Amino acid sequence: MALHGEVSMSWLNAVNGDPLAWLLEPDSVNPGVRSFALRDLLDRPADDAEVVAAQTAAMRSGPVPAILDAQHPDGYWQKPGGGYGKYRGTAWQIIFLGELGADPGDERVQRGCEYLLNHTIAANGGFACSNTTPVPSSVVHCLNGNLLASLIRLGRLDDPRVQQALAWQACAITGEEPIRYYQSGTSGPAFACAVNAGQPCAWGATKAMKALADVPPAQRTSLIQQAIEQGVQLLLRYHLVSADYPFTGKISSAWFKLGFPLSYWSDVLETLSVLVALGYGRDPRLAEAYQWLMSKQDQQGRWKLENTVNGKMWVDIERRGKPSKWITLRALRVVKAIEAAPISI
Repeated sequence: MALHGEVSMSWLNAVNGDPLAWLLEPDSVNPGVRSFALRDLLDRPADDAEVVAAQTAAMRSGPVPAILDAQHPDGYWQKPGGGYGKYRGTAWQIIFLGELGADPGDERVQRGCEYLLNHTIAANGGFACSNTTPVPSSVVHCLNGNLLASLIRLGRLDDPRVQQALAWQACAITGEEPIRYYQSGTSGPAFACAVNAGQPCAWGATKAMKALADVPPAQRTSLIQQAIEQGVQLLLRYHLVSADYPFTGKISSAWFKLGFPLSYWSDVLETLSVLVALGYGRDPRLAEAYQWLMSKQDQQGRWKLENTVNGKMWVDIERRGKPSKWITLRALRVVKAIEAAPISI
């Protein structure tokens, strides 16, 4: 295929078949995949004519316009207020829009971001899990990280309220700056969470690292960099494939099922993606997780959707048990980053 010749595609030799051609085909059901594939896998610039066309297509058909069609004229979804209601409330739509590649220049997208920022931030600067008045005790790493990542992707990095939420994220991880912890929510530094019986939460760490990884390196403060280092240390300290992170009770099966879009939980692929994005793709502690990921592709180099919140969102996204363009896109980002990375000597 002609497009393949535009950049070095040797990394694709690690994959079965030619899934890239599948991701690049016009698709009115999941048009956003093509836009991401052009940028992330073929290294096309954001102003490339085909990227722009693909972005336009993503705003005209598929899940993004379906989500925006459900938006109230005032900017919220489902009902006014904090908007945590799973999975049709305001907070989740902003998360989904960021994951799906919605156009930051769209007025409806920005109206939703503005509503969220006006109604979901607690007094401590973080995003609260609330449908009413946001309270500091309900701010946790998983939601805060999810929302930060999407708000950054939707063009709000420089918003002072996003900067405040970033500051909370970093301070809550490192404990370097004065911050109050709560028995009912974030209960201590280093990702301690009441939902995980006060132990460090790997889900929360992955979501927080996803957000901090989206901050351009030149704009990362020393505190953010310190938080990244602590998050990476936690995620690499344990065995990614067996998920032997601190926990109470049974390990969630969601960790081993590839899903999109993800909720407050994480999985091996998302955690692997975050660590690769932060430059740890060649770390030997990720080798087994990478092998695990590669073992899950089919003969065409496609990965299946194994976990979904379909039936709970405003729009279903792909079908469980079937080859998934979104999962395959995310997997190929990891493959490219690892296979193309220089080997340390």
